[in-house]
Amino acid sequence: MTLNKMTVIGNVGSDPEMRYTPNGNPVTNFSVATNRRYTTADGEQREETEWFRVAAWNRLAETCNQYVTKGMKIYVEGRLRSSPYITQDGQPRSGNEINAFEVKFLSRPSAGSEAGPPREAGADATEDLPW
Repeated sequence: MTLNKMTVIGNVGSDPEMRYTPNGNPVTNFSVATNRRYTTADGEQREETEWFRVAAWNRLAETCNQYVTKGMKIYVEGRLRSSPYITQDGQPRSGNEINAFEVKFLSRPSAGSEAGPPREAGADATEDLPW
């Protein structure tokens, strides 16, 4: 038996970007940041931020594209996928991405939005839950 499952709770670092594959499937990408505060052996307070790239597909992609905004606190559950990429200066790199199968909205969108997102959305969700 094997398991590939990631769970992240953090703040959205960028507004989502949705595109369509050649087959017509929607995919939405955005980033999520988590923070860790700790004290060093010398008593110095430090904070680390870890960034995660997230990809949501199909219906979940459409929901995320509609409701996710920069700064929101969200819960993301999915599988980890490694993918190579080329940096702007042409250097090959490898990055990790969470292919989300569930997203829960833990905070409301910015004040400019009229309707709030559903509390949770998943690839198999049959209806959106109102605030």
